[in-house]
Amino acid sequence: MDNNNGGNFTSAGTDIDEVKRKNAESGLSYNEIKAVLAKTGGLGTAMYSDTNSEEVKSKNQKQFPN
Repeated sequence: MDNNNGGNFTSAGTDIDEVKRKNAESGLSYNEIKAVLAKTGGLGTAMYSDTNSEEVKSKNQKQFPN
């Protein structure tokens, strides 16, 4: 079964270049979505956030002393 015309195919006949092209056009990846959710307050995404929680706590304590 050597009908790939010199293209980049898997042994099962999948056109690798076509798959890569479709993936590039498909929108955000799973990891990109996780990053967006982390930055916009998605539930359970704190481990992906780039917010320094200690800095926020410090600012809050200064702004709202007990």
